[in-house]
Amino acid sequence: MISKSYANLLDLANGNFPAMEEPRRKVFPRTMTVAGVLSEIDDDQARSVSSDALSAVTADRLIVVANQLPLKASRVTDEKTGELSWDFKWDESSLYWHIKDGLPDEMEVIYVGSLKAEIDPSEQDDVSQMLLEKFKCVPAFLPPSILDKYYHGFCKQYLWPLFHYRLPFSVENGGRFDRGLWEAYVSANKIFAQKVIEVINPDDDYVWIHDYHLMVLPTFLRRHFNRLRMGFFLHSPFPSSEIYRTVPVREEILKALLNADLVGFHTFDYARHFLSCCSRMLGLEYQSKRGYIGLEYYGRTIGVKIMPSGIHMGQMESVLKDSCKQSKVRELEQEYAGKMVLLGVDDMDTFKGVNLKVLAMEQMLKSHRSLLGHAVLVQILNPARGKGRDVAEIEAEIRSSSERINQELGTPGYTPIVLIDKPLSLSEKAAYYTISEAAIVTAIRDGMNLTPYEYVVCRQGISGSDASNSPQKSMLVVSEFVGCSPSLSGAIRVNPWDVDASAEAMYEAISISDFEKQMRHEKHYKYVSTHDVAYWARSFFQDLERTCVDHFRSRCWGIGLSFGFRVVALDPMFRKLTSDVIMDAYERAQNRAILLDYDGTVMPQSSIDKRPSAEVISIINRLCSDPKNTVFVVSGRGKEDLAKWFAPCERLGIAAEHGYFMRWLADEDWQTHAQNASFGWMHMAEPVMRLYTESTDGSSIERKESALVWHFQDADTAFGSAQAKEMLDHLESVLANEPVVVKSGQYIIEVKPQGVTKGSVAQKIFESMFRKERRADFVLCVGDDRSDEDMFVMIGDSIKADVIVNNKSVFACTVGQKPSRAEYYLDDTVEVINMLENLGDLSGSEDSDS
Repeated sequence: MISKSYANLLDLANGNFPAMEEPRRKVFPRTMTVAGVLSEIDDDQARSVSSDALSAVTADRLIVVANQLPLKASRVTDEKTGELSWDFKWDESSLYWHIKDGLPDEMEVIYVGSLKAEIDPSEQDDVSQMLLEKFKCVPAFLPPSILDKYYHGFCKQYLWPLFHYRLPFSVENGGRFDRGLWEAYVSANKIFAQKVIEVINPDDDYVWIHDYHLMVLPTFLRRHFNRLRMGFFLHSPFPSSEIYRTVPVREEILKALLNADLVGFHTFDYARHFLSCCSRMLGLEYQSKRGYIGLEYYGRTIGVKIMPSGIHMGQMESVLKDSCKQSKVRELEQEYAGKMVLLGVDDMDTFKGVNLKVLAMEQMLKSHRSLLGHAVLVQILNPARGKGRDVAEIEAEIRSSSERINQELGTPGYTPIVLIDKPLSLSEKAAYYTISEAAIVTAIRDGMNLTPYEYVVCRQGISGSDASNSPQKSMLVVSEFVGCSPSLSGAIRVNPWDVDASAEAMYEAISISDFEKQMRHEKHYKYVSTHDVAYWARSFFQDLERTCVDHFRSRCWGIGLSFGFRVVALDPMFRKLTSDVIMDAYERAQNRAILLDYDGTVMPQSSIDKRPSAEVISIINRLCSDPKNTVFVVSGRGKEDLAKWFAPCERLGIAAEHGYFMRWLADEDWQTHAQNASFGWMHMAEPVMRLYTESTDGSSIERKESALVWHFQDADTAFGSAQAKEMLDHLESVLANEPVVVKSGQYIIEVKPQGVTKGSVAQKIFESMFRKERRADFVLCVGDDRSDEDMFVMIGDSIKADVIVNNKSVFACTVGQKPSRAEYYLDDTVEVINMLENLGDLSGSEDSDS
């Protein structure tokens, strides 16, 4: 294989490998190179790239992937030649550029993203090479036909409003789902994936994907690199399940996010909504262990991280020292001398609540007339990031309301509301922060919003200066729907829709005592200065390392098509049970134990008619007719059904109700787990179950001879799970002194006598064979659910106790590729039946030979 890096994967895809001696432009020397057509990332037959080979490079790198690179681009003219060329420099206001400050010094950071400037196709190769060499940036150039539909269409007109809780009830009220826009979104994510693949070494690199623009990117990367260490952080809100469930591609997006190893959110609310969607739509339940939240998904544990981002303290400190900022402060102090300035800094967006803020200012001035002539709301409007009629309507409302209020309440020399709608530098904004008594944030929904953080730092002043060492004061009025609200415990929180309450909060912010302002400011500054962007990046990366620590210890398979693709991570010893292995062991054995679950093992779960087919009866009879075999069906079903269904199998042993009832042959009486057992506890447990059944639509009670089972698979997922947890505690309390166990399973709560498990059935069978001097030298145990895991565990215990011969003829097998105590698996019931048929044929041939 040619071990050389390529800046353009089309060379690889087309098989156009350049001669090794030909000079090539410099690219990253640690690029992963794979034989085959890598550009066909959407090929459903593509195989995942194995990461088994050891890397020659040991240092870790982080690849940061975002919609836009942290760069500023400008066109410049060469003074000598007069030719136009591109000039790039770091965008110091970009959050992504500051991620490196929280990482180890030796860690290399590579950025993948698009450029804000439009680069002519003829210049793209040169620009790519220059950015690669000078900035370690890999630009993703999106064709204009995709860019507009991807960014302004699906991202801004559909996802952005919906993630901020605005549904498109009509064409006029936001953009409805459009399949063409979704396809453009997917195509754009594929282009980003191709750019990542160009520079990745999957054994050594970490990938950190950012925001809602790239939510399906994890799937494209995971399909190629099973063990890639990958995190995703959402910088916008994640809506409640009631909102999110309206998305036609809801499962595709969720499953794509679950292909990351760590998914991050700013607040617990956003994470809670994500977990609720995973529960309701995918049936996944999360677990919290030692402060970490995790989702089990096909053997992988996906971590959920809750950490609000911060600002870059070094950047803010340098801005505060800027002479331009200081001169601007003096200018503003003269302009607003004798005034109390309330400051708002918001994007021109429909969700920032600026129109509500203006109305609250009006209400405050009308309710507290003494503030007329003194209180001023300075509202800085940053340029809109999106476009559309909604933005234009909100802007028109803000301007008309401000003009009306200024005409009504203003006087010569006094303008209550000052709108600044021109772009301001961070230095200019810092000057406004410095002279303002309070910062007002009334967004009706916002992901994070770092305006309050910047305001607090600017009010503190330059660290170490005389002004900074003296007590400072600041006040914040913050919407409770903003991501930064939970972390600012000293802020006055408001519901921005309640204009009267917002007005009173603004009045309180400027009227409380200076000592109170100082105390709140001190609390906020301590938090903001310690929880900066470096702290956020370091915390996320450390959790990503922890989540991925076992990546190379598991065996991984990529399964599923399109966005149903996922990686199954299993124990390295877990392997498929092949006919050659088991048939050879079967022929050599003299005393065989065969234990079979029923539902999901020899009978498909989806089957409506649960009676065994004539084929199954014939196969089991052939196995039972072999004198070397002891064959048992071990099921949770009742003994009446099992006895009737398997009546033709006279030599078949049956364990019913998880082993409470057992019989060795058809003409023998049933043995019970405990003679003369009392079931008085049922009269205590059943009323409790009935209580929850009446209040939980879709639930039901199954009464067995030895157990009670509460089913809630047809109930609302979240409510049913909550009721199940409550019932579990209730039953454990009521039955605390009874000889029973209360267990939760997949959509069930079961109460049964103590000691009744399929594991105890296996133990009885093995010990009985041992006492009869027929110690098992071949064991086949097949099951598909949690109750069967007890049998798999008991097999290991019996080997340790020397009840089973310790050889390689023990086959604990689960149905389906999933985490299990078994060492083997078969894909489905069809493969189970085929395997049993092959074993039955061997027994038949042995009989004919004898």
